Amino acid sequence: MKGIILAGGAGSRLHPITFSISKQLLPVYDKPMIYYPLSIMMLAGIRDILIITTPQDQDSFTRLLSNGQQWGINISYAIQNEPKGIAEAFLIGEEFISNESVCLILGDNIFHGDSLKTSLQRASIISSGARVFATEVEDPERFGVVTLDNEDKPISIVEKPENTVSNLAITGLYFYDNNVVNVAKSLVYSARGELEITDLNKVYLEKGMLEVEILSKDVKWIDTGTYESLIEAGFFIQSIQKDGKIWACLESIAFNNNWIDIEALKIQRGKFSSNEYSDYLDKIIISHDL
Repeated sequence: MKGIILAGGAGSRLHPITFSISKQLLPVYDKPMIYYPLSIMMLAGIRDILIITTPQDQDSFTRLLSNGQQWGINISYAIQNEPKGIAEAFLIGEEFISNESVCLILGDNIFHGDSLKTSLQRASIISSGARVFATEVEDPERFGVVTLDNEDKPISIVEKPENTVSNLAITGLYFYDNNVVNVAKSLVYSARGELEITDLNKVYLEKGMLEVEILSKDVKWIDTGTYESLIEAGFFIQSIQKDGKIWACLESIAFNNNWIDIEALKIQRGKFSSNEYSDYLDKIIISHDL
């Protein structure tokens, strides 16, 4: 399975903060925002990852992440010249996807939870159809929402409903079979000039090929697209890391996945000055060397 992180857009809801920097490069407590969706890809076992950025931000992402070899993964880059919808990611990434299935995650979405890795790895072996993740929210008008029947099967999807039809929001994490490129090509641009991910999901729904997994109660999802949610995300990460364990630590995930060895981990540790992040890496190294 291939992975795509959509990290384009103007971040207009966060202006003036994002006038000179990509939203996905903003700090969320102790890490750049892009670390969080990248960690989700790695937890799912995905090693070939395409990051789609704006033309002006690509160099910044490259300086930060390089080609990913330091974490045992392969990162490549593509440009979305202007925001024309989430589903456009599959047209931009057509050559990258090739004949494989694909996971798409939005670059401003943060997930956390003990059961998350199991759900990700289960979804990553999908060979037919699509799987999306949903969770209850208090403000469904901000999201695409899904309605389920009595057997928890999806029966309808509505984008940013004016009247509440469901409080189950579809998160920015999607798994698709290889046919997703053809489905994306068949879409018509919406009134706002975008290829809507909701329309793409509706195609799978109408074919009876859409699965919806409700996130477990232990899983936290934050869409960091507003001032309030960005601050909330920072405080949340701070709170869960008080025990010294760093969430979305790419070096730790790579090491636990056996994608890098202890020597490579030590090289990565050497790039950091002394702080909480490096202290966590030190604990991993010391535990291994005992």
